[in-house]
Formats: sequence, C-alpha cells, structure tokens
Amino acid sequence: MDMKYMKEALKEAKKAAKIGEVPIGCVIVFKDKIIGRGYNRRNTKKTTLAHAEITAIQKASKAMGDWRLEDCTLYVTLEPCQMCSGAIVQARIKEVIVGAMNPKAGCAGSILNILQMEEFNHQVELTTGVMEEECKKVLQDFFVDLRIRNKKEKEESKEKLLQTGNSSQLDTAKDAT
Repeated sequence: MDMKYMKEALKEAKKAAKIGEVPIGCVIVFKDKIIGRGYNRRNTKKTTLAHAEITAIQKASKAMGDWRLEDCTLYVTLEPCQMCSGAIVQARIKEVIVGAMNPKAGCAGSILNILQMEEFNHQVELTTGVMEEECKKVLQDFFVDLRIRNKKEKEESKEKLLQTGNSSQLDTAKDAT
C-alpha cells in the first residue's frame, strides 16, 4: 500500500520539476483515498510556505472540513523540514511515510525528529526509506539538469558579450566563475 501512494507523491514531485521547482511531492490519505496533494512551488509562488506538505495539508483540511487530520497518513518524497514537520504535528497527522532522507534540512530524523518529540502533545508514527532510490533519483536528475542549464546559460551569456565586443563585462563574467 505504501508504494501505491508514494508513486502518487512522486507524480506530484515531477509536476514541480516540470516548472523548474525542486521536485518534492506529497499526498495525504484518509481511508484509502487521497484527500490532499501538493508539490513544491516556492519559487513560482514567491513564498517560503509553498512546500509540498503545507499545500497537501491545506487541501486535506479543506476536504475533511477540519484542521485535525488525526486518522490520515502523509506520504512525502523527501524528509520534511522543520516548518513542515511542525505543521504535521499541529495537524495531528497519524503517520508519515518518507521516501528519501534529507541530511541537510530534514526534521524527521536526520537533523532532529520533530515528529516524535515527547515534549509535544502529539507524536507521529514514522516510516522512512519507502521507494528511496526512486525518490533520490528524481532529485538527482533535477539537479544534474539544473547544473547543465546553468552552465549553458552562462556560456550563452559569455558568447553574447564576445559578439557585442563588451570586454569589460566579459572580464567581470570571467571573475565571477
């Protein structure tokens, strides 16, 4: 069952990649039905709040008619950050299924585990590593493509400067690399 819904979260992540966003996807399930979907849109929406989990929680809360998502399971392709982990605890989500861990910013076990802190009035059941390789690959492919695009844009910019004969800007561009 976990793989079925993680595949749906991966579909959401791929939507983010298509629009140039870091490919993170999330779905929330209640009684074997997806009630909330989300994908990363921070750059598109120009807000730090447009994380996949936050969007999915908002949609699930609307579908349930309540902010409490007590009997729901959240599937996410990358370990939640501190903001999303806090929202998950606040929403009283029962269980979180994570694809890939995030050693630089993850707060479901990598840096700390907000989801299971006994100091809070709610702890979340946690499973990690579901379709981990597939989730990692989507992220790795995105960043490889991003580096290639950035390199190509930089080369095109240098070529334009050479064609216009503006050597002072070209010297500045060389210094930046």
